[in-house]
Amino acid sequence: MKASRATGSIRDDGPLPDTLMDLAVAQSEYARAIEAAGMILMLGTMLHAIGTGNMAPASVRLVCVDINPAVVTKLADRGSLESTGIVTDVGLFLNLLTARLCDVKDDK
Repeated sequence: MKASRATGSIRDDGPLPDTLMDLAVAQSEYARAIEAAGMILMLGTMLHAIGTGNMAPASVRLVCVDINPAVVTKLADRGSLESTGIVTDVGLFLNLLTARLCDVKDDK
């Protein structure tokens, strides 16, 4: 899947390059990016995670990793059939995930 550009917030003082500030266009790009997804891994950005989770069909497996338990709870409460919340530091999670994926690769 091609990486999509970031979406800006109406609270942004000055967006980063390649940030979409037209929220209707940004929502369309998000929808296009997730339309064939079987699983979405959401890492430590509450507004983007909740927005993306709300656009995803209930059958898509959602994995939300955030240090804030409220973010994980909001995603779980949206009614997804397959939602997993992990309350931890995203950096720690990514290090552990990388190590585990390398272990699986070495086992083959």
